[in-house]
Amino acid sequence: MNIKTEFSLSVLQKRLFAVILAITFLFCIFLGRFLYIQLVWEDTLHYRALDQWTREIPVNAGRGVIVDTNGELLAGNRAGYGVYARASAVEDAASAAGILAEKLGGDYQTIYEKLTDRSKSEITIARRTTKEVVAALAENEVKGVYYSRNDERVYPYGALASQVIGFTAYDRSGTTGVEGYYNRYLAGENGQILFETDLVGVDLEGASAAYLPATDGLNVRLTLDYRIQSLAEEVMARAYAAYSAKAARAIILDPNDFSVLAMVNLPSYDLNDIPRNDLDTLNALSRNALVSDVYEPGSTFKIITAAADIEEHLKGNPKALDPQTYVFSSARTRTVDGTTIKCWSDHKNGKHTCQTLAEALNNSCNPCFVDLALALGKQTFYDYLAAFRFGRATGIDFSGESIGMLLPENTLRDCDFARIGFGQSIAVTPLQLACAAASAVNGGNYYSPRIVEEIFSADGSVREKTSPALVGKTVSAEASRILSGMLEGVVREGSGKKAYIEGYRVAGKTGTAQKYENGAIAQGKYVSSFIGYFPADAPRYLALVIVDEPQGSYYGSTVAAPCAKEIFEGIIRIFDIPEVEA
Repeated sequence: MNIKTEFSLSVLQKRLFAVILAITFLFCIFLGRFLYIQLVWEDTLHYRALDQWTREIPVNAGRGVIVDTNGELLAGNRAGYGVYARASAVEDAASAAGILAEKLGGDYQTIYEKLTDRSKSEITIARRTTKEVVAALAENEVKGVYYSRNDERVYPYGALASQVIGFTAYDRSGTTGVEGYYNRYLAGENGQILFETDLVGVDLEGASAAYLPATDGLNVRLTLDYRIQSLAEEVMARAYAAYSAKAARAIILDPNDFSVLAMVNLPSYDLNDIPRNDLDTLNALSRNALVSDVYEPGSTFKIITAAADIEEHLKGNPKALDPQTYVFSSARTRTVDGTTIKCWSDHKNGKHTCQTLAEALNNSCNPCFVDLALALGKQTFYDYLAAFRFGRATGIDFSGESIGMLLPENTLRDCDFARIGFGQSIAVTPLQLACAAASAVNGGNYYSPRIVEEIFSADGSVREKTSPALVGKTVSAEASRILSGMLEGVVREGSGKKAYIEGYRVAGKTGTAQKYENGAIAQGKYVSSFIGYFPADAPRYLALVIVDEPQGSYYGSTVAAPCAKEIFEGIIRIFDIPEVEA
């Protein structure tokens, strides 16, 4: 064999190998595609094929109910039915439109146009109608018309806790509040009724329907007590009207685990009559301002400043002022960075001079709390603000929570820092303040607040439980005890006297904050507030009351404190709480 022949044979072998390799490669591709279709894409293709030769009517899942902590129904369902049609299956559109228009009370021409529109597979004739109407339609046996359960959401107490409960969209999916946040539990899973049809969607003669049942949603039990909620709403409604206020709000917590017992936002709206056509009004009324809105807390924030000083003194920090013996300067003002901070009192005739911390709380004297903040210093004070979770979310199981506004420590001027000491130059949500105060007086335990207690099924079995979650410690039990004693004095003999209840140990702090607009003080606009709790030595109920822009009187001591007293007196009646021994 010569060299030329050997060379030709070698080239031929290489070409043959390349061809075999290419065929093998293509075979592997086809084999891989075949396996992918058979093993991975099987379900998808099956459903596509199913979709081509079947038409489906929805079977809507029953939405879970929402109840309060006692099992009282707050959001439920009213039986209803939807009416649907398939134009391709309707034999006499004119006759069918006439029957549907008569029974449903609809417009004949509109229904007729729907029944003759073959561009759509399924058509919704009526989203909700009654069982009686469906029965009347069924008697006429209209070809191509079908029915499905489509319950209507109802709220037995109307406007009660409307911003907390929230509402659903037209398709009954949760939109706001608990309805929205816990929709994945409440919604359930819809089913279908499948009808065999030909290529154009006409039912096949003698074909049977396949029923895929729906899975009803789970139920939600709130921590709210409808009795306390109703009571608080009635009290705040009276204040809202009496003072022609812009808004009136209240939050009631269990200080032992931060369970939310009531949340009041006024003005409000009826969940059975939602203003869906006015989005601005709906957004304003449906927003839970206790969670999402911020404000300058004013003197109620002095609870936090006092707690920080007491704790640092107990730790032996030489910068802390002795809460029992230190006597503040009798001067009515303090000047920081050229900014003068005044006490509301003129300090004449020896009034509000030579005060201890307890007396400064009683009198709500701003300069004394400037002294406390400056004595502790920015770093220490900001450590406490972080521990009390200002500038961050509380972690409540609710959408739209704001983190408040806290100036960064490294950009803070001394004059702004001084103002934080008495509740200015800082913005908080009402929920943040209520939780921080609860931690300051419950022994120093900060929990993640919660609105929902558990998720349970129709047979009563608990599927998921939200147990109290301890986030961290803020102050010691001893600091908490000392502070609580001082705050009890505020109600007994200080600015909170109008929250005093004979025979019960009520403690708290008043607040009157000026409002700002466009960076300047808004003349004549105030936020009146009071945060209180009882019993003072073992808190079980804590209430933060806020009246926004009251007309006439505007002091927290005269506007908000009496509201808290009414709420506490109502709670005492509801639970038949005995007086303490003298």
